[in-house]
Amino acid sequence: MRFLTVIPLLLIPVLVYNVIAWAGTEFSTAEAVRAMMDTEFKRISMASGADWIITRGAILLTISLVLLFFEMLKSARSDRYAVMNHAFSMLVFIVCLIEFLMFDAFATSVFFLIMLMSLLDIMAGFIVTISAARRDFGGDGFAD
Repeated sequence: MRFLTVIPLLLIPVLVYNVIAWAGTEFSTAEAVRAMMDTEFKRISMASGADWIITRGAILLTISLVLLFFEMLKSARSDRYAVMNHAFSMLVFIVCLIEFLMFDAFATSVFFLIMLMSLLDIMAGFIVTISAARRDFGGDGFAD
């Protein structure tokens, strides 16, 4: 079961977005995906009298943020599984970057924010791992 900790959780929203972007037609446009993401999912009446409109894109971003939180918790480890997780997270980011730059359907704010979360996962993972390794080995980076 430990091998499941190697899989980056942010792969889930990336896969969901890929299914949305590639479903229906072979090559969706950014406008079609943007329209799908901006579709109202739920409307909640607030105490102020205003309506809070929750879109599909907002739900996907909310799920991504929750998964990013759990990725941050996973990055606090410094074992070989954590290092493998960082490597796979890097692959997820590279795939996201290529899709964002090369395919029209991925040029949306929703996907950009998911890609940014993937980058933050990588940066935080390496920073936390390096800090933990320094602490574990007793080095503060200064020569005695």
